[in-house]
Amino acid sequence: MNSSLSFDVLIVGSGAAGLTLGLSLPEHLRVAIISKDQLDAGSTRWAQGGVAAVLDQEDSVEAHVQDTLIAGAGLCHEPAVRFTVEQSTQAIQWLIDLGVPFTQEGEKFHLTREGGHSARRIIHAADATGLAISDTLLNCVKTRANITLLHNYIAIDLITREKLGLNGQGCVGAYFLNNDSGYVDVITARATVLATGGASKAYLYTSNPDGASGDGIAMAFRAGCRVANMEFNQFHPTCLYHPQAKSFLITEAVRGEGGRLLLPDGEPFMHRFDARGELAPRDIVARAIDHEMKRLGADCLFLNISHKPAEFIKEHFPTIYERCAELGIDITSQPIPVVPAAHYTCGGVVTDICGRTDIPHLYAIGETASTGLHGANRLASNSLLECFVFARSAATHIAANMDLEADIPTAPVWDDSQVKDSDEDVVISHNWDELRRFMWDYVGIVRTTKRLLRAKHRVHLLRQEIQEFYRNYHVSNDLLELRNLVDVADVIIRSALLRKESRGLHYSRDYPDALPRAFDTVLTPKYLKELGEL
Repeated sequence: MNSSLSFDVLIVGSGAAGLTLGLSLPEHLRVAIISKDQLDAGSTRWAQGGVAAVLDQEDSVEAHVQDTLIAGAGLCHEPAVRFTVEQSTQAIQWLIDLGVPFTQEGEKFHLTREGGHSARRIIHAADATGLAISDTLLNCVKTRANITLLHNYIAIDLITREKLGLNGQGCVGAYFLNNDSGYVDVITARATVLATGGASKAYLYTSNPDGASGDGIAMAFRAGCRVANMEFNQFHPTCLYHPQAKSFLITEAVRGEGGRLLLPDGEPFMHRFDARGELAPRDIVARAIDHEMKRLGADCLFLNISHKPAEFIKEHFPTIYERCAELGIDITSQPIPVVPAAHYTCGGVVTDICGRTDIPHLYAIGETASTGLHGANRLASNSLLECFVFARSAATHIAANMDLEADIPTAPVWDDSQVKDSDEDVVISHNWDELRRFMWDYVGIVRTTKRLLRAKHRVHLLRQEIQEFYRNYHVSNDLLELRNLVDVADVIIRSALLRKESRGLHYSRDYPDALPRAFDTVLTPKYLKELGEL
């Protein structure tokens, strides 16, 4: 049967941002951290490269800030960038104190360099940094008596005071499908935090195998929040190309340590696209690979690190070495077949530096949020840093502004008395495949207005079918993810159509030059309703 739960703080998402927030809140608050799969699912554990931070005496806050601004192609919000970088050293020390096993060289932590960075500032745990961080944070969270961990719950929609017919504004929780019981539960809270990751699952090829389906972005948008810069989807240049290797990322640190990108005949090519070669920002490298693949009709290109000593490769990239070896590729003597894949959502729900959204008592952190840090292109390894810095900032704001004397509004149980079980789940599967394919073909690395208009038409038809399912049948995990992906895909397409220029990750053949002044693309449900398109 349906259940009702209540907490002081409800955190939707158990990745780096959500777990950091839970650990940073005072222990007298009742906290729930919810995952739609297992607690260690999500994108964090797949992050290989590391965390960017000012950790070396030869580095500086100013250098890190400038690298971020340059990579962001004029669209970063400098106050957010400075806030993030200035907090970086403290955030890393917090992780070290928790016990994250970062790689050391002698008495010092080993720092590597990645594309777009002017210095070695990436602290890492070999080539499995995300896994090390996720495991450490999760183990720490499990020791906290004030934190309730719930998994196999997928959020359906936010509950606001307006929806309940109450005075004032604000979020009071959300409805969740409990995948174990099959029932919909209501969870209310004094503060609700969306830490659900990005939306790269909208694309056919992605580096994120788990549910990066834009759930938090879609829910916040439907509830009335602004979303910004959703056209900027970062495609990681180097995903392993192999029929048995689904979504396996080849970290940018391979290029940082001297890896060369090669054509199928072994010829280097990055020097023709950027003076920085393999260390150019990701948008440039991804477009270069995409261009060469299409020019040659090649299924993939190659990344070669075999000129380095075998022991160096095995020590620095043990995960990649072992995975490739399982597939018959010896990276100490052979190049790695690679293709670009959707990797990171640079836009998201508009927030301030405390994680606050447009709706009182609703916060968004991590990849779900648009803080102004990433601009038109995320600088490598700034994403995990953003999770820690903004989660800690949000925790401070929540703790300082929580009224424990105020009643938490109750919400009605989920009414599914008018719906039935679906006997047409094949339609959901087909719609899912269609969405991801036309997003890849029409809204990918290189775009045209004609392609975007085709995608807009297709997503409109899909939304109609999905809304019919949502209204008439019991909700399911696949239906809810598809509903969210269609809403997010629609916002991505509309944002791309509004940007009449090429900047950062958005490259249009119809508008190949950047405009003189950078601007954010901001959408709200109210705006689209006024156009008669929602």
